[in-house]
Amino acid sequence: MALVNPLGKEKKLKPLLLSEAEVAEEKKRAKELTVVTLTSRETADLIMMGIGGFTPLDGFMGQADWKGSVGDMKLTDGTFWPIPVTMSVNKGKADSIKIGQEVLLVDEETEEMMGTMKVTEKYQIDKSWECKEVFTTTDKEHPGVVMVMNQEEVNLGGVCKVWSEGPFPKQYPGLYMRPWETRKMFEHKGWNTIAALQLRNPMHRSHEYLAKIAIEVCDGVLIHQLLGKLKPGDIPAEVRTEAINVLTQHYFVKDTVIQSGYPLDMRYAGPREALFHAVFRQNFGCSHLIVGRDHAGVGEYYGPFDAQKIFHQIPKDALELKPLPIDWTFYCHKCDGMASMRTCCHGKEDRLMLSGTMLRKMLSDDMEVPDHFSRPEVLEVLRKYYRGLTEKVEVKVHGFATGDIPAKK
Repeated sequence: MALVNPLGKEKKLKPLLLSEAEVAEEKKRAKELTVVTLTSRETADLIMMGIGGFTPLDGFMGQADWKGSVGDMKLTDGTFWPIPVTMSVNKGKADSIKIGQEVLLVDEETEEMMGTMKVTEKYQIDKSWECKEVFTTTDKEHPGVVMVMNQEEVNLGGVCKVWSEGPFPKQYPGLYMRPWETRKMFEHKGWNTIAALQLRNPMHRSHEYLAKIAIEVCDGVLIHQLLGKLKPGDIPAEVRTEAINVLTQHYFVKDTVIQSGYPLDMRYAGPREALFHAVFRQNFGCSHLIVGRDHAGVGEYYGPFDAQKIFHQIPKDALELKPLPIDWTFYCHKCDGMASMRTCCHGKEDRLMLSGTMLRKMLSDDMEVPDHFSRPEVLEVLRKYYRGLTEKVEVKVHGFATGDIPAKK
């Protein structure tokens, strides 16, 4: 049995990252090129193209692929792709760039030269339509909608050459891994079935429970955490990493879990983002994606299990990776252990509902964390972080993070 294939008809990784020697040659021409600045999200997308995480994309999408991705969740060549990967500039900049021209891509925050793109298309989009299809809402309070509506007027499409992976390799040595590295590690361990656990919070007991369920049915779990831009109140990756390390050290069988990170910004697209996570996890070599409550959701924009249901709405051959759907999980005092809605017959009053947002809220406000919410070793790491903050960050808790769930599914 072999690992799942990378996405696309060629079924092989397609990294766009140039070698150091190639980058040195490319940089000799840099002064001649028109500079186009990239937002944090665009830079992260470019890096993912660079390392092959977005195989088979060869650059930012043209209009046909944008339209297909938004409307039908597939590219013009038929490859499944649920969220557009685009880059935009203002109209003045677009007017100054000719079709066929090569431009220099520079990160707007760090001013680092990230790569080049040969522009093949300039086009405008219906932002409201994209938001309605991808996020199921045009509500200006939705962070994903804000991201799209704040894009510039004109999209540029074209083939990219990637020069840099940004700060991630040096900032997260041993944690930041490219798809060919995770695949090599899985093969070295003899793993064929691997479940990815999407993470942007430190692991609490529900996360631990999800991972252990996956270990029962797969060879191992890839705890794959977000390294890109965070929302205010989110916990930095290095703190999350330390907390996950102490958890796996004390509560997991050795060599059943690999911890890694990927360089993306969240889009908060709920069900569509669950599919997006599945797409690039297949490129990383994972055969399954753990999909729990409100996967990649925000607020109350999505139902608690919409991200599971959407996998039944796509063609059966869209992905080799399969979802591993898991019900509401919680600590039940009567069961005296972790349980789910499928395994526990007791009432709401007996259940301790767990959420990463609620945990951050309790720690930020220096509240007492209930027993069984998180492991003591993990809490020690997180309390140390919060005590070291010079300014308190307000953590808002709403939607399913409050633990307000129906008694029955």
